[in-house]
Amino acid sequence: MEAIAPYKEGADVIKEVGGSTFRLCFQCGLCTATCPWNLVRTFLPHRMIRQAQFGLANLEDEDWWLCTTCAACVERCPRGVEIIDVMQAVRSIMMEAQMMPASLRNVVASLGSVGNPWSEAREKRSDWASGLDVKAFTRDTALLYFPCCTPAYDSGARTVARATASVLRKTGADFGILGTKESCCGESIRKAGSNSLFESLAKGNIAVFTANGVKEILVSSPHCYTTFKNEYPKLGADFKVVHFVQYLARLSGEGRLKFTRELNKRVVYHDPCYLGRHNGIYDEPREILRSIPGIELMDEIDSHENSLCCGGGGGRIFMETKKGERFSDILVQQAIDRGAEILATACPYCILNFKDSVLTVEKGDKLEVKDISEIVDEVI
Repeated sequence: MEAIAPYKEGADVIKEVGGSTFRLCFQCGLCTATCPWNLVRTFLPHRMIRQAQFGLANLEDEDWWLCTTCAACVERCPRGVEIIDVMQAVRSIMMEAQMMPASLRNVVASLGSVGNPWSEAREKRSDWASGLDVKAFTRDTALLYFPCCTPAYDSGARTVARATASVLRKTGADFGILGTKESCCGESIRKAGSNSLFESLAKGNIAVFTANGVKEILVSSPHCYTTFKNEYPKLGADFKVVHFVQYLARLSGEGRLKFTRELNKRVVYHDPCYLGRHNGIYDEPREILRSIPGIELMDEIDSHENSLCCGGGGGRIFMETKKGERFSDILVQQAIDRGAEILATACPYCILNFKDSVLTVEKGDKLEVKDISEIVDEVI
């Protein structure tokens, strides 16, 4: 099957599944010039949009699975083409045709059966909190902490959830967790093209949150934040969502964030795509880090809206990226070259990719990778 369908029929199918803004594209090529993939290989999104316009998107072209949904191209498009939506629309057609990477087949099966993408038992979802005396959420609890599947299950990111819970306890937050009752937020699989699975996960979570009287959710992952804030309300959700860095900034503004130790380290902060470009949260993490005694804060070479993606968005966290094509390697090397001792971020996907990269990049052992929650937990 080489194409979705001939000409107009194929273009109409892409429009129906959410890619309608492709009609605005006039092939200036700015998206291609912006895309981080062209730092490591050739990737031509403007030509792929052209394929979509004519309904001739080749479903056998693996490049449709490259997009990390970092939104750099969307931010710079002079015509307002939602390129991420076009990519997602074509992916959804490919998924329906069972033309997806093998790793995504496993993820889809895992999400459908156990509610997480890592093929882990639902009964283990709250194991990350072992020994922390974290209470179960009840209707009287003010704040639900939703750690994300990655910190809940992956040993490389579990420290994020544990540090967040520790800081919440130290700052006197009235919080709890739902543990086995919750499922994946569904953001990454939606961006990978499975709208039906996303809706199933989302409606299941909304039912659980509603039944348990959840009014406010605190998250560690910008991907959960984006989905809960922007997508769940369309399905009937009614609760407030806050990312952990916003919570810390709020405490700092109220004079309730007290540090007892110095951290005399040079720190580079990385802007996660889904915290920064997708949601405009740039200042809060920097304010927190600057307020910690002893830290010398340095920005990335390209920061804020120009931040380079770690490579984990758009379902790429579940797919293999060839050595030599990993954006995270570039970011880790830049941090090392600048003399940083800590590469800090605020996203579990970034944490996993950076931890992989420090194992392979030259002098990577000189650089620590830490979530802001871990840094704050050390000095509070």
